[in-house]
Amino acid sequence: MSAPRRPLGLAQLSLLNTAPPQLVAVAAEAGFDFIGARVRAVTPTERPYDLQPGSPMLKETLARMADTGVTVRDIEFLLLDGTDQRDAWLAMMEAGQALGAASLTVAASDPDTARLADTLARMAEDGRSYGIVPTLEPISYQAVNSIPAAVALARASGCSIVVDALHLNRFGAVPGSAQWRDLEANLGLVPLLQLCDGPAARPADRAALVTESRSERGVPGEGDFDLVALVSAFPADAPVSVEVPSDSTVARLGELGWARKLKAASGAVLQAAGNLQKAGSK
Repeated sequence: MSAPRRPLGLAQLSLLNTAPPQLVAVAAEAGFDFIGARVRAVTPTERPYDLQPGSPMLKETLARMADTGVTVRDIEFLLLDGTDQRDAWLAMMEAGQALGAASLTVAASDPDTARLADTLARMAEDGRSYGIVPTLEPISYQAVNSIPAAVALARASGCSIVVDALHLNRFGAVPGSAQWRDLEANLGLVPLLQLCDGPAARPADRAALVTESRSERGVPGEGDFDLVALVSAFPADAPVSVEVPSDSTVARLGELGWARKLKAASGAVLQAAGNLQKAGSK
């Protein structure tokens, strides 16, 4: 199988407890091109990683990147809740700039759309001096939970959108749907696509959606999501990041074993998508 032309990355959530320097090393050994780095913890129980300028972990991460050629494309994660979080995102942007990242992933729990648009516009303005664009991720259990809502905010504020296969399926943006057509019409707003798989059936409640999203997703190609259609909808050089947390499988296979499994599985999806694109262009 020929290597996909798309840059392929390993998201931090796939190996949440693996510190960024080691994540770079694991990603390189498994054959990935880039990683996503979590420069700010999302939950109080999460292990924080200090990647601020001057930190030992940043120095070690940059050394591993130089040794392996693996880059950092995106950093995460900030939940915009309507409060003043500028200090937090400026610190994240400082870390991201040091790592060479291009985007900072955010989601939104703020129900005030006008205020949220203002926040994102301020972020986008701040990000320009760091070379970082905020990317809004529509998430099935947050305030921004559809493609049209994310597109409207991106257009209003100058931010981008990150598309996650799990949440697309959970809020109904599947091939043939109106939201799918909205996505196809706005691909230029999406600098990164995140892959995972799962059952077609949506979890019963918000708590179950959160658990699935953070802890147990499916390996690409082993579930019910139409990942080949999703990947083939994007340009052939659009980067793809594999975001598949599975605490149980990581415990069984180990970090490198899990990364290799994700690389093989996602590579097969990208190959099938590439074949579909070639067939469509003939």
